[in-house]
Amino acid sequence: MSLRYALLALLTAQPMTGYDLAKAFHVSVGHVWHAPDSQIYPELKRMVADGVIEDRAVPWGATSTKTQYSITEQGIDAFGQWMEQPVEYPHERDPAHLRAAYFEWADPDAARRRLREHIEHYAQRRAQWQAQLDGIRARQHPILARRLESDTRHSPDAIVAFKVFTYEGFIDRADLEIAWAERGLALLDDLGEAGEAGEADGAGRVGRVGRVGREITRSESR
Repeated sequence: MSLRYALLALLTAQPMTGYDLAKAFHVSVGHVWHAPDSQIYPELKRMVADGVIEDRAVPWGATSTKTQYSITEQGIDAFGQWMEQPVEYPHERDPAHLRAAYFEWADPDAARRRLREHIEHYAQRRAQWQAQLDGIRARQHPILARRLESDTRHSPDAIVAFKVFTYEGFIDRADLEIAWAERGLALLDDLGEAGEAGEADGAGRVGRVGRVGREITRSESR
């Protein structure tokens, strides 16, 4: 149900059409809670039926209209109640870390590719989060600017500070994931060097990363 409250959060700033709401979602709360348009529009209809938002037709061009959504007092109450509830943390489902735990089954070059992909993913995400953070700090982010103009309930400094706090957390997370993957690359190099050194020294039993099914250990013939 977090999608509902993410949409309510946006509508506390100002009424929006479905198109504008979906667009705003992807450039703001979408960084915190991902949802495609195919989930957003049906949820808006359910929210209207539940009374937390209302819809009305507004002019669009010379001869047409669009549906605009606005939060109701019931919606404001529901959003406030949701903010008071404890967070329900999901169980971990992390494919990158799951795979890394069994890299001994992977070819070392394939393992390196996965780690480099992980670094690239979080580098891109970090850049996106940093851009959001820069806009928030400068109070130039379009959604934030509208909120600062319309929100008479809360301190502008608090509105900005909590969003800065959130995106700083995202950036910290990206930095940790990048550093973790870099340690993994170093580990693969260390294991590879250890294996090569063992073979060169004629070690009797040498563990080989990524050689399961081919050569886990070997005894030197004498």
